Amino acid sequence: MSQPFVAACVQLRSGTDPMENLRVTSDLVRQAAAEGATYVQTPEMTNLLQRDRAALRAVLAGEDEDISVRAFSALAAELGIVLHVGSLAIALPDGKIANRAFVFGRSGELLARYDKIHLFDVDLPGGQSWRESAVYSPGGEALVVDLPWCRAGISICYDLRFPHLFRAQAHAGAAVLTVPSSFTRQTGEAHWSVLQRARAIENGAFVISAAQAGKHQDGRETFGHSLIVSPWGEVLAEAAGEGPEVILAEIDPAQSTDARQRIPSLLNERAFTAPEAAPPAVQLAS
Repeated sequence: MSQPFVAACVQLRSGTDPMENLRVTSDLVRQAAAEGATYVQTPEMTNLLQRDRAALRAVLAGEDEDISVRAFSALAAELGIVLHVGSLAIALPDGKIANRAFVFGRSGELLARYDKIHLFDVDLPGGQSWRESAVYSPGGEALVVDLPWCRAGISICYDLRFPHLFRAQAHAGAAVLTVPSSFTRQTGEAHWSVLQRARAIENGAFVISAAQAGKHQDGRETFGHSLIVSPWGEVLAEAAGEGPEVILAEIDPAQSTDARQRIPSLLNERAFTAPEAAPPAVQLAS
């Protein structure tokens, strides 16, 4: 199971209307498939970006009732592609929300679901404050999924800053790592590209990351610049930062094997003892 394939990132500027977001996303997924992609990835929060918590909860449904889940499953089957929906906001019975990725196979079957592990709780310079944990319920399980061509690791956005997650996926055989995201413009300008390339280089893996881009209806601004990076850290494709776009690149999993042979850090890794953890350097505001 190691065959070349064409991957696409569908970059979005999701708004507050799930039906309109579904229409726009479906059109771009069809465009990517028409251009030859057999694996298509969408960003984090494909179905909507809504900062108002009451308005967010008012339009969400559970996974079994969610219209986007059903529609994207059918779209994957219609196009005969693997469709990786970077994440959807899904209502949970306890009143919280899952930030949940879905990977649909070429017949529309659900290959994997993943709930974002690391939640973005931070105060940024300039007054921006984010408390994902106040709304979302975190996942607790790292995930790899067998695609028709290779094994892939699944993550979402802020997970990118936790390299041990991707190391575990690489040790589990992932030749491709995925980070569909909704990076803020501020943090994206500072760290997006370098972190993507670092995860690729240190694990000898492709990194495929579809992103949200531009000024959204809810007032936020996201960085965009969806990326596809080679195991050697080369940027194979990159989107702009202003809105919807499709980028494509050929993925040859054999290049991951080659990179890991040239720099065998996964094999050279050794167990070690660590010093006792220090108290957190930064205290989050309540």
